[in-house]
Amino acid sequence: MSESSASLTPALPPETRATPRPLPRWLRHHGPPLVTFLLLLVAWQVLVPLLRVPPFILPPPSLIWSRTLDFGVPMLLGHLWTTLYEVVAGFALAVVVAIPLALLIASAPALRNTILPLLVSSQSIPKVAIAPLVLIWVGYGELPKIIIAALVAFFPVVVDTAQGLQLVPRELLDLAHSLTHNRLRIFFKIRFPAALPYFFASLKVAISLAVVGAVIGEFVGSNAGLGYLVLVAMAQANTALAFGALVLLSLLGIVLFEIVALVERLVCPWYAHD
Repeated sequence: MSESSASLTPALPPETRATPRPLPRWLRHHGPPLVTFLLLLVAWQVLVPLLRVPPFILPPPSLIWSRTLDFGVPMLLGHLWTTLYEVVAGFALAVVVAIPLALLIASAPALRNTILPLLVSSQSIPKVAIAPLVLIWVGYGELPKIIIAALVAFFPVVVDTAQGLQLVPRELLDLAHSLTHNRLRIFFKIRFPAALPYFFASLKVAISLAVVGAVIGEFVGSNAGLGYLVLVAMAQANTALAFGALVLLSLLGIVLFEIVALVERLVCPWYAHD
């Protein structure tokens, strides 16, 4: 075909041109980290035997998988359920305690200057040092692990929620006060929705910290849970089983984080990022 005839060929309108279909949301968000994790897993499996690393120091993923399954799936699920219960209960307790404190901090500067320094000073104490005292005060069982998980998780909920309540534009509040003097209505219509993104951001941090707190409690004194399983495995020099318990803890944290993120997208569809 000549150049003159090619130039007379009509161009397709923009709406008829083929456009690439966007990838699903879950693939855009989880695809890159999943591929990276698989590559690291393959490198781990190949390099450990190649470098002749002893299995008791760093077992390959295949050995971790086999030793974890040899322990027994019902036993693993039992320990997983114990830790899950402690994490969720501690997280719920942290939220129940943190929200009233955040409201007090955001309501008046005097209360903020009184409560917030005490909370900050309490966070400077390592929770692993408080855990034995909690065991002495409330005894053994699941309750001390729940309390420790709550102690670790509640601080970001207090700080971020209080900050979200305080960052509402002053002009918007003045306009609301000029239209109505009902403080409760202003709170639920303006201040509370404005603080929701900060609140859910704190929940995503808190649920991850609750896993850490529950494991700290299990390390100090327990007879069940994934943290207890790590201690038992290391006492038996079963490094592969200890790694398997750590993998389950990591998966537990990821699943709980994604559940909170899903609730955030349902409650705050105007804010949740694509």
